[in-house]
Amino acid sequence: MPVAFVHPGPLDTPTGGYAYDRRVIAELQATGLDIAPLSLDGAFPTPTGAEVDAALARLAATAPDTILLGDGLAFGALPADRLKALGRRLVALVHHPLALETGLSSELAEHLFQSEKTVLNAADAVITVSPETGRTLVARYGVAPERLTLAVPGTEPMARVPADGEPPRLIAVGSLTPRKGYDILFDALDRIADLDFTLAIAGASHLDPPTSEMVAARAAAAPRGNIRLLGQLDRADLDAAYGQADIFVHPSLYEGYGMVLAEAMRRGLPVVCTTGGAAGETVPDGAGLKVPPGDAAAFAYALRSLIADPARRRAFADAAFSAGQELPSWADTAATIGRVLAKTSRT
Repeated sequence: MPVAFVHPGPLDTPTGGYAYDRRVIAELQATGLDIAPLSLDGAFPTPTGAEVDAALARLAATAPDTILLGDGLAFGALPADRLKALGRRLVALVHHPLALETGLSSELAEHLFQSEKTVLNAADAVITVSPETGRTLVARYGVAPERLTLAVPGTEPMARVPADGEPPRLIAVGSLTPRKGYDILFDALDRIADLDFTLAIAGASHLDPPTSEMVAARAAAAPRGNIRLLGQLDRADLDAAYGQADIFVHPSLYEGYGMVLAEAMRRGLPVVCTTGGAAGETVPDGAGLKVPPGDAAAFAYALRSLIADPARRRAFADAAFSAGQELPSWADTAATIGRVLAKTSRT
């Protein structure tokens, strides 16, 4: 059962979705499955016609019995009829629907919606990473529940961090893109400028230059110089940054799951996040304070309540660590996907 894991661009792209893809490939390879990454060139999810032709030619070059397991960032942007014409079995993996990305024009959002909807209904099976995204795919995209499988991202075993610094040290982890809501975070921080805290932001800065420029400017303008931009960190440096934090903040407008939220809870960091997409469900009540996406005043109020009250912060840290221990492992995630691939190979 050869499997090609189809994704656009470099597999080491620093986002949660690509991190999920990398880990699933490695876990499935460790079980003996014949699976390999297959990268498509092009400006996905809005490839040119020539890029679409080249992508489909690359897929057509796989062995006829290959299962194409496609990241939605690639599959959702390809013509469904031409994918089906390849004669390969298709399994679509949706981290979050393309049309729900922040900052799209209404015309582009509608185009991506129709394209991905058609592809998902042409696929032999669909995998998604959160219950919330699954409900969206059923209700809005017409995916039949019996064709949908949930494969929640796994986590690594991690030591609990102290999370007892005074003044509290905040950390935000996520690429500097509009959907991550960093403008909302800075607006919230302006409202609690009377409190003593520091903030470290870890995330790739090359994916959206305007957002990166905004973040750099507002960090530099912080009146007490208490905001540091760490850039994109490797695993060891990111672990070290988590270990020096006391509160995890995540102002994202929408998340298909929110892998960094799971990582923070696994380490025992209390969370302040939004309810955007699946984020509110990823973080259970008691493990964090959750506010509506885009509401800087509510985010500021939640931050103030944890920064100013060490006992409350500790209670949320305890609950976060407890919730983190219940999260699945990457082996669990890969096993779920492996079962979908095995079933698909028999159809």
